[in-house]
Amino acid sequence: MSTRSSDNPRSEARDSAIAGACAGLVSSIVTCPLDVIKTRLQVQTGIRSEIGASTSSVQGVTHIIRHIWHDDGFRGFYRGLGPTMVGYLPTWAIYFSVYDAGKTFFRTHLTTDGKETFLTHIASAMTAGAASTTCTSPLWVVKTRSMLQTSKEPEELRYRNILDAFAKIYRQEGIGGFYKGLFPSLLGVSHVVVQFPLYEHFKRLAMDYQQTEALSPGMILLCSGGSKMLASIATYPHEVLRTRLQMVPERAASGAQSNRYTGFVQAIQLIARQEGIHGFYKGMGVNLVRTVPNSGLTILTYEVIMHYFNTH
Repeated sequence: MSTRSSDNPRSEARDSAIAGACAGLVSSIVTCPLDVIKTRLQVQTGIRSEIGASTSSVQGVTHIIRHIWHDDGFRGFYRGLGPTMVGYLPTWAIYFSVYDAGKTFFRTHLTTDGKETFLTHIASAMTAGAASTTCTSPLWVVKTRSMLQTSKEPEELRYRNILDAFAKIYRQEGIGGFYKGLFPSLLGVSHVVVQFPLYEHFKRLAMDYQQTEALSPGMILLCSGGSKMLASIATYPHEVLRTRLQMVPERAASGAQSNRYTGFVQAIQLIARQEGIHGFYKGMGVNLVRTVPNSGLTILTYEVIMHYFNTH
């Protein structure tokens, strides 16, 4: 990521937070429709889904698009945009500020020459990922619930807005409801541990090849997109587990609410037994179509804003 020699670490942390928040805002708006489709794909049980057990991924996506359009129209593709924006802003603000601070810290304590290495990038990415994931977990639970609901939901279960979602989750499930799926989310730190060191490596290779420290926007997009794709393929199952655990509890015939996924290990066993290995990769195609440009936009926006701060 962009770095600078600064005598004012507080100013550098502030700039990283601002740039990260702006990057999250841009990417969340542009890729929200794909995020909605991906989230719907992840929660299909795969046993007797509406689209049939033998339906291809492309047909599944087409079915979901038609279903969203039929139920909610154009606005259905932007369900959860509010929580998504509210989630992405602090997530990336926290992530980039901690990541940049971590590189400075680990560069000093893990190396003898004070230079950044693959190890400093891994340690920084792990620290930043854990911090941002833990701090923003409630926002992502609300975001997931908002994207999954439709206009046909019973009134008592429907979330009218972000504040209403927070109130209903707290009233019905307690504080623990906001941290459902946190464990697989923390396992998802492995995602950024793969992505960001790879991005730094690809960027350094590009700089050496082009013999410049200022990469073009196209090259930044290529480096970030490539690292994101490899990281997503390697760590995708945790996203499915997190989404299943964050689902709204089902209402049984007795009126009581229950979630068929009661815990991390139980969710793995249930998905494996009912859906096989394919169940852990549901929605990955759509996820790649969403996350690769999302990552490119996020990192490019961050790099551009940080370059502006560094030169002004």
